[in-house]
Amino acid sequence: MNDVLYSEKLWPAWWLWVSALIVGASISIIFFPINATFGTLALVIGVALCVFALVITTPRLEVTEGWLRVGRARIERQHLGRVVGHRGDAAREQLGPGFDARSYQCIRGWIDPVITAEITDPEDATPYWLFSTRQPEALLEALKSDEPVRTAGVSLA
Repeated sequence: MNDVLYSEKLWPAWWLWVSALIVGASISIIFFPINATFGTLALVIGVALCVFALVITTPRLEVTEGWLRVGRARIERQHLGRVVGHRGDAAREQLGPGFDARSYQCIRGWIDPVITAEITDPEDATPYWLFSTRQPEALLEALKSDEPVRTAGVSLA
């Protein structure tokens, strides 16, 4: 049985929800001069579509005994090597100078901590996965990683 050891949704930041409301509501500006009913209908539909877009594009992180799932991608845990968490300067290093374009990424800019999970499958050209998480310690614990969360430096070569 594959019980879930860790699960997290990378929900958008509050300001993205506000932006979705503003963009969705702004659609109605076109219709209000024509008819208040059409304007109100456009407001409701516009806001609903923007909120729906945010909800369906929110990725889930999930760790089970056998699998790691990040967004739509998943990999068997037997193919994971070192798994390291990063915060602050170390996270910026992973996303900037230490970044490898061949990696799989699921990054959310409003979430500071990131995880690098080395891929050891010889048939996989992806050197590592790089993904955001709000709780790197809990995720590392679920993946049975004994690596500390780094705050400086590069962890994967």
